[in-house]
Amino acid sequence: MSRLLTLYHRLSPPARNLAASLRGYYLRSWRYGPETERLVEEALERERWSPEQWKRWQEERLAYVLHRAATRVPYYRQLWSERRRRGDTASWELLENWPILDKEPLRAHPQAFVADDCDIRKMFHEHTSGTTGKPLDLWWSRETVRAWYALFEARWRRWYGVSRHDRWAILGGQLVVPVSQTKPPFWVWNAALHQLYMSSYHLSPAAFSHYLDALRKHRIVYLLGYTSALYELACGALDLGRDDLTLRVVIANAEPVYPYQREAIEKAFHCPLRETYGMAEIVAAAGECEAGSLHLWPEVGWIEILADGSPVSPGNYGEIVATGLFNADMPLIRYRIGDRGALDITTDACSCSRTLPILAGIEGRSDDVLYAPDGRRIGRLDPVFKEHLPIREAQIIQEALDRVRVRHVPADGFSAADARSIVERLQQRMGDVEVILEATDAIPRGPNGKFRAVICQLPPEERERIARHA
Repeated sequence: MSRLLTLYHRLSPPARNLAASLRGYYLRSWRYGPETERLVEEALERERWSPEQWKRWQEERLAYVLHRAATRVPYYRQLWSERRRRGDTASWELLENWPILDKEPLRAHPQAFVADDCDIRKMFHEHTSGTTGKPLDLWWSRETVRAWYALFEARWRRWYGVSRHDRWAILGGQLVVPVSQTKPPFWVWNAALHQLYMSSYHLSPAAFSHYLDALRKHRIVYLLGYTSALYELACGALDLGRDDLTLRVVIANAEPVYPYQREAIEKAFHCPLRETYGMAEIVAAAGECEAGSLHLWPEVGWIEILADGSPVSPGNYGEIVATGLFNADMPLIRYRIGDRGALDITTDACSCSRTLPILAGIEGRSDDVLYAPDGRRIGRLDPVFKEHLPIREAQIIQEALDRVRVRHVPADGFSAADARSIVERLQQRMGDVEVILEATDAIPRGPNGKFRAVICQLPPEERERIARHA
C-alpha cells in the first residue's frame, strides 16, 4: 500500500471527505469548462444525423487519424518505416493494411503511442489495469478530456434525465476506507463532483442498511456502479423490505447486465436500469436508450467485428477491434479490446429515434465473484494492479475460501517489494487469506484466445452455504 494511501486511511471521516473533495476539484477543472454545455448540445444534435452523414464524418476523421498516426506517432512511424525498408508499398490510408494491435506493445512502450508534437507533462495521465489485469498508461489532452466528459454528460446522463449537477453515488473499487473498517461510514462525500463514493468492498448483509441510509441521507438522485455490486445492494434492499428509496436511474458499467439483475435492481430502486459500455482507452463506447438498445458512439471509434481476422456480418459474434477516433494525440489503430460482440442485424431506426448504430450484445467482460472469509462477495479486483507494478498480466484464482493464487507474468524490474504489494492489496480487499504468488511465462488462454482475469473455484454448494450464513 502506498504511503499516501496509508496516511489517507488514518484520517478521520470528515478529513477523508475533505481530501476526496480536493481531488474532485482537481478533476472538475480538467473535465469541465465554459465549452462543456456547447459540446453536450452538439453531441445530442449529432444523434439525429443520417447514416450518410455519420459515414462521411467517420471516414474523414479516420483518414486524419491514420495520417497522424503514421507520421507523428513514434510507434507507428517506425512500423511503417520498417515496412517500407522491406519493400512493402501498402498504403497507410487503408485501415485494412494496418496490423491488429494487442495490449502488450501499449503496455510495454506507452509513450511511443503519443504524438511527438504533444508534451505529456501537460496532459492528463490515466493509469489503469484494464479488464484483463494488464496495466496501461494513457494520456489525454485537456481538450480530449472535456470532449469525452461532454459525451458522458450527453449520453450517460441527459438520456436518463440527470446531469452532473445532481447528487449521485457510485459503487466503485477505490479504497476510500480501509477494508479492515467494520463500522460505517463506508463512503466519502466528494463535494466538488456532488458524488458519494461508496466502497464496493464493504457490501455485506450487515452493512446493507447503512448503505441504503446513506443514499437517503445524501439525497442521491442516481446511482452508478459495477453491475454485480448494484445487484448485491438491490438484493439487500429487497431482503430488508426497504421500500423508501426511489432513484431516477441506475447506470451499470464495467460488467454485462443479465435479466435477473435488471429485474432486482429496478424493483429495489423504483427506476430503470441502463447498461453502458466503454473503456479507459476511449476507443469504443455505448449507452442504452429508453427503448433498450445499446447504441454505439460513432465519434469514439471505428468498430470492426472479426472472426479469424475477417469481418463477420451483423448479428454474428466476433472479437471487437476498434480504431480510436477520439484521442488523436494517442491514437490506437485496430486495437484488440479483448471483448466479443455483435452489431445489430436490423437496419430499421430505433424507436428512440436516434440514428446511432446498435450493438446486439457484448460477451467476455464477466469476471467471477470471489468470496471473503467473512462472507463478503468481492467483485472487480483490477484495482490491485492499478499502481505502477512491473507485471505484464495477471490472473487471480480463488482455490479455497482462505486461499487465493495470483498467476502473474513479471516484467523487468519486478521485485520482492512488488510481490509484497500484490499480497497486501489483495488482503486489504479480502481480509485474512493466504495469497500464493505464481510467476509464469504466460497466462493460459481459453478457446477464444482470452484468459479470465478472475476465477472462483469454490464449488456451488460452498458458495450457497456462504451466502446463507453471511
